[in-house]
Amino acid sequence: MRVDAYNHFLPKPYFDEMLKLAGDLKDIGKRIREVPSLYDLDLRRRIVDQFDDYVQVLSLPGPSLESLFPPDKVEELARVGNDGLAELVRRHPDQFPGFVAQVPLTAADAGVRECERAIHDLGALGVQIYTNVGGKPLDRPQFEPFFAAMDRVRKPIWVHPIRGANLPDYVDEDRSLYEIWWTFGWSYETAAFMARLIFSKIMDKYPNLKIIVHHLGGIVPMLEGRIGPGWDQLGARTTDEDYGALRRSLKKRPLDYFKNDFYADTAVFGADAATVCGLAFYPIDKVIFASDCPFDPERGPGYIRETIRILDSLDLNQSDREKIYYKNLEALTGANFGARSGA
Repeated sequence: MRVDAYNHFLPKPYFDEMLKLAGDLKDIGKRIREVPSLYDLDLRRRIVDQFDDYVQVLSLPGPSLESLFPPDKVEELARVGNDGLAELVRRHPDQFPGFVAQVPLTAADAGVRECERAIHDLGALGVQIYTNVGGKPLDRPQFEPFFAAMDRVRKPIWVHPIRGANLPDYVDEDRSLYEIWWTFGWSYETAAFMARLIFSKIMDKYPNLKIIVHHLGGIVPMLEGRIGPGWDQLGARTTDEDYGALRRSLKKRPLDYFKNDFYADTAVFGADAATVCGLAFYPIDKVIFASDCPFDPERGPGYIRETIRILDSLDLNQSDREKIYYKNLEALTGANFGARSGA
C-alpha cells in the first residue's frame, strides 16, 4: 500500500467562496487554470486510479489564506475548506482516506479553535501551516498558542514553504527574478523555518510536536556539514549576539534536532539524487511518502510515477519500504489506512 501524504486539491465550495471574496485571484489564477486536476474531482480520481495500491491524503493548495484575506475572513475560509476536504474523504475513502486541515494562523486564537474542530469533529489527520505568515516567522509569541495546542493534541503539522517574487535575491533589487524565489527560495524557507523553531526553543518547550517538512526539508540534507560541525561553533562568527550561550542552553546539538525532531516527505519533483541524499540524512522512521500532486509538467501523474519509481529502485528492505510508504504516517496520525480505504 502507498499512501501519498502531501497532495493539493480545491473542494468546490471552498473554491467558489474564494472567488466570491477575492475576485479573480490574480495571485494564483494562472496556476489554477493551467492545472485542471487541482479542482476537477473526476480528473483527479482518474489520476489516482492509474496507480496500483495507491491513495492520496488531500490538503488545500497555496498561497496561504493569511496572504489573501483579513483575519476576520481567514477562519471562515479555513472552515469551508476543511469541511470540503472532509466531505471528499467521506465520499471517496477508497481514493482519499484522509485529509490535512488548514490552520487560520491569523485568527484571534492563532487557529486553535479550527484546529481542534477539524481534528476532533471532522477527523483530520493533522493540520497544514506555511513557513511564514505575511513575512513573519512562526516563532513570534502570537503563534505560540497554536504550537501549544498541537503539542497537546499530538497530531502532525504539515509545513509548506511560502515565498514570493516580492522578496528579492539581492538588496539593490525589488523583486526576485527568473522564479528564483520558488526554485531555490522555498527550500531555503523550509530550512529557515526549522532553524527558527530550534533556536527559539519551541522544539524544547513542546516536545510532543510532530512536524512534517515538505520536499525532504529543502536544503537541509545537503548542508549537514554546516548544520553539524558548523553550528557546533554557533557564535564564533558573531560579536553582537551571545549565540554561544544560546547554543549551550539547547538540550541537544542543532544537527540532532534537524535529523531526529522533524519528519520529511519525499516530494522532490522526481529527483533521484535528492531522494538518496534525504534518505541518507533522516532516520528511516522519519521519512514519509509524498509526491506533491498535481504540480508536475503532466499536471497530475508525473511526480507520482517518478517518486514511486525512485523509491522502488532503492535498495530498501521490505520493512523500511513499508515504513516510508504508509507505516510511518500511520504511526504519526494513528490512522489505519487499510481500514479507511476499504482494503
